[in-house]
Amino acid sequence: MSITRSGPTPTSSAPDTGREGLAIEAVGLTKTYAVRGADPVRALDGVSLSVARGEVFGLLGPNGAGKSTTVKILSTLARADGGTARVAGLDVTRKAGQVRHRIGLVSQKPGSDPMATGQENLYLAGRIHGLSADAARRRAADLLERFGLGADAGRTARTYSGGMARKLDVALGLMHRPSVLFLDEPTTGLDPEARSEMWREIAGLARDEGTTVLLTTHYLDEADHLADRLAIIDHGRVVAEGTPEELKGELRGDAVVVEVADPDQGSVVAQHLSTLTGLFDITTEGRFVRARAEHGATAVPVVLATLEQRGIPVRSASVSRPSLDDVYLRHAGRAFAKEES
Repeated sequence: MSITRSGPTPTSSAPDTGREGLAIEAVGLTKTYAVRGADPVRALDGVSLSVARGEVFGLLGPNGAGKSTTVKILSTLARADGGTARVAGLDVTRKAGQVRHRIGLVSQKPGSDPMATGQENLYLAGRIHGLSADAARRRAADLLERFGLGADAGRTARTYSGGMARKLDVALGLMHRPSVLFLDEPTTGLDPEARSEMWREIAGLARDEGTTVLLTTHYLDEADHLADRLAIIDHGRVVAEGTPEELKGELRGDAVVVEVADPDQGSVVAQHLSTLTGLFDITTEGRFVRARAEHGATAVPVVLATLEQRGIPVRSASVSRPSLDDVYLRHAGRAFAKEES
């Protein structure tokens, strides 16, 4: 199961006092893992973030940035070496059991029993969470219909497509109506159509049910499309936080990217571009030279003419409005795509 719980149904006792309106609050989280025969790995290095109730919050970063470790700590599956965290108003270390009753978790690995049907998987999850038999059946039926799995409720999970299996995983995490739902890379491995369907469902959770959603992703378009706010994580640190539009709005002008034929000429091209008026924030990565310009459409012809005069072959040149890739480049000092590779 995506989440297994034991014990009684959560009581209505008031949670610890936290900052009003926050579903998740982390301050200075650190985590180091020992590695046999190598230096310890610093997975988190002072991560701080806050998530409002009913918000879809994205943790964006390449694989190994610290996203999953953050989720493990916030969902009580791991302990931080330092810092504090509260989820649903409760300290995740001192009141871990109560936190688990208030959250849902969908990990990267499939959480369903492949030999059980979709309906059986959800019914069992509901019973584990303390629902009565009738309530578990009703909730399972509702979720199966919501995620478009009603017609396939009697099929074993092993016969589901990737998109159907992922929807079932999310439904499992929602059986007990958690106030906070953690989604760790919810669309990895899905085809474009299945990803779009999952995006609609995730957006609907916050809109229709008031569920707070924290999702991790390494897809720039997913974070841009889904997240009300997001934090960019790089090597265990939060390097930027805000709405997608706020983060992109911090970047002045347009992005200009030039691809030269010879990767060894990247630094030479950067030097030439630095002499041009209106270009700034010039960086190089192999054969790609990136810069920002107040008016990209005007800057590109000047850039191409300058490089042609100096006998430097250019494979391509492009101009675009600021993107989350540009935001990552600004704060991390390298392009997101290169970090992923």
